[in-house]
Amino acid sequence: MYAETIGEVVSVKRQWWLKVNTKPMRKGTFDGATFPYIVKVKYVVDGVEYTRRRWIKAGEACPAIGSLVNLVYRKTKPKKCKIVYKQCLYDKNRV
Repeated sequence: MYAETIGEVVSVKRQWWLKVNTKPMRKGTFDGATFPYIVKVKYVVDGVEYTRRRWIKAGEACPAIGSLVNLVYRKTKPKKCKIVYKQCLYDKNRV
């Protein structure tokens, strides 16, 4: 019913239009502000390449471009999947 695969993070975009303030009072414009991200992941199932986007809440860790993440998808509809981004397998930017 469900299967697992690995996908690569293709793009990470910060959503500047939605600022979340973490402090009750600020001294500057971006003092204590965090922003959500949209992550785009490409993965291959049975030779067909799929793309999935995922909204990541403000303040949560975001995978870097080129990182490998786990995906869980339906065997009947591989287009329907869930990105498990908190389990980053490999990060190209880390040494």
